[in-house]
Amino acid sequence: MIFETTQLTDFALLFLRIIIAIIFFSSGRSHATHPKERGESLGMPKSVAFLLGVAEMIAAISIATGIFTQLGAGLIIATMLGAIYMKLFVWKTGFYAKEGYGWHYDLLILLGVFVIFTTAGGNYVIL
Repeated sequence: MIFETTQLTDFALLFLRIIIAIIFFSSGRSHATHPKERGESLGMPKSVAFLLGVAEMIAAISIATGIFTQLGAGLIIATMLGAIYMKLFVWKTGFYAKEGYGWHYDLLILLGVFVIFTTAGGNYVIL
Protein backbone atom coordinates (compact mmCIF):
# COMPACT_ATOMS: atom_id res chain seq x y z
CA MET A 1 0.00 0.00 0.00
CA ILE A 2 1.34 3.43 -0.88
CA PHE A 3 -0.57 5.24 1.89
CA GLU A 4 -1.82 3.80 5.15
CA THR A 5 -5.49 4.75 5.08
CA THR A 6 -7.17 2.02 7.11
CA GLN A 7 -7.81 4.51 9.92
CA LEU A 8 -10.11 6.38 7.48
CA THR A 9 -12.32 3.38 6.66
CA ASP A 10 -15.01 4.18 9.21
CA PHE A 11 -15.14 7.82 8.10
CA ALA A 12 -15.42 6.71 4.46
CA LEU A 13 -18.29 4.38 5.34
CA LEU A 14 -20.01 7.15 7.32
CA PHE A 15 -19.73 9.56 4.38
CA LEU A 16 -21.02 6.87 2.00
CA ARG A 17 -23.97 6.24 4.31
CA ILE A 18 -24.79 9.94 4.53
CA ILE A 19 -24.67 10.52 0.76
CA ILE A 20 -26.80 7.48 0.00
CA ALA A 21 -29.24 8.49 2.74
CA ILE A 22 -29.59 11.98 1.23
CA ILE A 23 -30.28 10.50 -2.20
CA PHE A 24 -32.90 8.06 -0.95
CA PHE A 25 -34.60 10.36 1.53
CA SER A 26 -35.07 12.89 -1.25
CA SER A 27 -36.33 10.23 -3.67
CA GLY A 28 -38.60 8.70 -1.04
CA ARG A 29 -40.06 12.06 -0.08
CA SER A 30 -40.86 12.71 -3.74
CA HIS A 31 -42.60 9.32 -4.03
CA ALA A 32 -44.54 9.78 -0.78
CA THR A 33 -45.67 13.36 -1.40
CA HIS A 34 -46.47 12.97 -5.11
CA PRO A 35 -47.47 9.31 -5.44
CA LYS A 36 -49.79 9.80 -8.39
CA GLU A 37 -47.20 11.58 -10.55
CA ARG A 38 -44.32 9.33 -9.47
CA GLY A 39 -46.42 6.21 -9.94
CA GLU A 40 -47.40 7.25 -13.45
CA SER A 41 -43.79 8.01 -14.39
CA LEU A 42 -42.69 4.59 -13.10
CA GLY A 43 -45.66 2.62 -14.39
CA MET A 44 -46.97 1.61 -10.96
CA PRO A 45 -50.09 2.35 -8.92
CA LYS A 46 -49.94 5.40 -6.67
CA SER A 47 -50.28 3.21 -3.58
CA VAL A 48 -47.13 1.29 -4.55
CA ALA A 49 -45.29 4.54 -5.28
CA PHE A 50 -46.32 5.84 -1.85
CA LEU A 51 -45.14 2.64 -0.10
CA LEU A 52 -41.89 2.75 -2.06
CA GLY A 53 -41.37 6.32 -0.88
CA VAL A 54 -42.02 5.45 2.75
CA ALA A 55 -39.65 2.46 2.52
CA GLU A 56 -36.94 4.64 0.95
CA MET A 57 -37.26 7.28 3.68
CA ILE A 58 -37.16 4.66 6.46
CA ALA A 59 -34.12 3.04 4.85
CA ALA A 60 -32.40 6.42 4.49
CA ILE A 61 -32.95 7.28 8.14
CA SER A 62 -31.72 3.83 9.15
CA ILE A 63 -28.55 4.14 7.09
CA ALA A 64 -27.79 7.73 8.10
CA THR A 65 -28.27 7.20 11.81
CA GLY A 66 -26.70 3.75 11.96
CA ILE A 67 -29.80 2.17 13.48
CA PHE A 68 -30.32 -1.29 11.96
CA THR A 69 -28.07 -0.26 9.09
CA GLN A 70 -28.15 -3.63 7.37
CA LEU A 71 -31.96 -3.65 7.30
CA GLY A 72 -32.00 -0.20 5.73
CA ALA A 73 -29.34 -1.25 3.25
CA GLY A 74 -31.36 -4.36 2.43
CA LEU A 75 -34.41 -2.22 1.60
CA ILE A 76 -32.36 -0.08 -0.74
CA ILE A 77 -30.73 -3.14 -2.33
CA ALA A 78 -34.20 -4.49 -3.10
CA THR A 79 -35.22 -1.09 -4.51
CA MET A 80 -32.15 -0.89 -6.72
CA LEU A 81 -32.57 -4.45 -7.99
CA GLY A 82 -36.14 -3.51 -8.91
CA ALA A 83 -34.96 -0.34 -10.66
CA ILE A 84 -32.34 -2.25 -12.64
CA TYR A 85 -34.91 -4.90 -13.58
CA MET A 86 -37.33 -2.22 -14.83
CA LYS A 87 -34.63 -0.46 -16.83
CA LEU A 88 -33.28 -3.63 -18.40
CA PHE A 89 -36.38 -5.68 -19.11
CA VAL A 90 -39.38 -3.33 -19.11
CA TRP A 91 -38.08 0.00 -20.41
CA LYS A 92 -35.14 -1.51 -22.37
CA THR A 93 -32.82 1.24 -21.12
CA GLY A 94 -29.16 0.94 -22.02
CA PHE A 95 -26.24 1.08 -19.64
CA TYR A 96 -25.97 4.77 -20.57
CA ALA A 97 -29.32 6.23 -21.62
CA LYS A 98 -29.69 8.92 -24.25
CA GLU A 99 -32.27 10.62 -22.03
CA GLY A 100 -32.29 10.40 -18.25
CA TYR A 101 -30.17 7.87 -16.45
CA GLY A 102 -29.14 4.50 -17.74
CA TRP A 103 -28.79 1.63 -15.32
CA HIS A 104 -25.13 2.49 -14.65
CA TYR A 105 -26.35 4.92 -11.97
CA ASP A 106 -28.48 2.23 -10.31
CA LEU A 107 -25.61 -0.25 -10.40
CA LEU A 108 -23.26 2.24 -8.75
CA ILE A 109 -25.78 2.93 -5.97
CA LEU A 110 -26.43 -0.82 -5.59
CA LEU A 111 -22.72 -1.50 -5.09
CA GLY A 112 -22.37 1.37 -2.60
CA VAL A 113 -25.28 0.02 -0.57
CA PHE A 114 -23.86 -3.49 -0.82
CA VAL A 115 -20.66 -2.18 0.81
CA ILE A 116 -22.76 -0.70 3.61
CA PHE A 117 -24.65 -3.98 3.98
CA THR A 118 -21.53 -6.17 4.10
CA THR A 119 -19.68 -3.92 6.55
CA ALA A 120 -22.76 -3.13 8.68
CA GLY A 121 -21.97 0.52 8.04
CA GLY A 122 -18.66 0.60 9.89
CA ASN A 123 -18.03 1.42 13.54
CA TYR A 124 -19.91 4.73 13.60
CA VAL A 125 -23.36 3.21 14.04
CA ILE A 126 -25.84 3.13 16.92
CA LEU A 127 -27.22 -0.40 16.56
